[in-house]
Amino acid sequence: MTPITIKEFLLRQPTFPETTETDSFYLELANRLLRDMSSHSFATEMPEGLLKRVALTLTDYMQDIVSDAGLWRSFVDANRELYGWSVPFHEVPENYIDYELNREDVRFLVWYTVAMLWEEQRFIFPHDAGLLDFADGCFAILEEVYDDAPVPEEFNISRGLEFNDPDDHKAIYRLGNWLFLHSYLLTPAYSMSMREMMEGVDMNDPDAPAKMNERLDQAMMEDTTGPLALFTPEWVYLMVEGKLPSEKAPAGEPAVHPYYDKFTRFTGGEEIRFFDSYEAMNRFFIEALGWEQGEEHLAQAKGAHDYILFVTRNKGMLMARDIARCVKAPGNPLYDAGYAADHAFELLSERGCCPGDLLRYIFAHDWLPDAVFPGTTDRLLVHMNRDFIARCYLQIYYRGD
Repeated sequence: MTPITIKEFLLRQPTFPETTETDSFYLELANRLLRDMSSHSFATEMPEGLLKRVALTLTDYMQDIVSDAGLWRSFVDANRELYGWSVPFHEVPENYIDYELNREDVRFLVWYTVAMLWEEQRFIFPHDAGLLDFADGCFAILEEVYDDAPVPEEFNISRGLEFNDPDDHKAIYRLGNWLFLHSYLLTPAYSMSMREMMEGVDMNDPDAPAKMNERLDQAMMEDTTGPLALFTPEWVYLMVEGKLPSEKAPAGEPAVHPYYDKFTRFTGGEEIRFFDSYEAMNRFFIEALGWEQGEEHLAQAKGAHDYILFVTRNKGMLMARDIARCVKAPGNPLYDAGYAADHAFELLSERGCCPGDLLRYIFAHDWLPDAVFPGTTDRLLVHMNRDFIARCYLQIYYRGD
């Protein structure tokens, strides 16, 4: 196992490329985690690069809490605002101390880094025994040095900033840039989005680097990232102001989409319909929406096992394919508990499987009771954390309009 180099360490520091007095301590800590935990049974199959990433993630977490830089604090505070808990998947004990070193934090961070960055373990159970034992070994190392760890003052680059102060504009941008591109907490969740972005770039194009930089600048403002799928300005606001920004109410009353009236008039007020064939759905298009008779509408959707149509007041109608068997809704004759036990989790974790508006509607009505992490039976864990899981895995596919 090759050690983590100073360059690898500095690349994820907010002060890059500058060095600081505490770098040697935290680089050594990262390498101790790498060295001591590489022989653990959970780590033996882990790619070397990923094991280094886990070590750096936990080291950066330590720097964050020791310096009170605010990123972990912001994550915990946002969890409480959104869900009423401190850390996803874990009940915190009485000795849990806010914004300090905690076993549950380390357990979550190991799961998060592994699930987001190790393709073969993307859907690993957060309570996997091997993962927890590995995380507890990492925690023991961090706990041993925690009280004597030097304060990395330079890690705290948000201190004293005001979100709307023009004088802080450059520092705010620098904070957002580090959060989006390099920070330990946000970047793992953006890895799949980054791969999707790279698929559309011709690396033989001499202008490819410039195009990627332009796309990244755009993504920093328009894409979600991090375990909560917040937009970068939301993360910055959360760190600087200590709370999530308030959602702005739309100006005026949004117009009701014409499909909504036609759809709900035909269904007696229902906003969702399930179909066992393309032909049945096509008849609905003609009879309910008044589309032209004798035509095969949306013929490109042919060939699926089943279909869902869902309509919203302001956005109109959307379609989903091959997921109706997972949805335990009244009036859905296609629901199949056995199939759902094996496939319902895909709605929360596979991008493009279920549109975000529909998934939120399903959550609101408790129509996905069978979702579990693959190979497990713990429905309650997924039920309690379903919005978080969808945010973490699906990102903009869940939070986007």
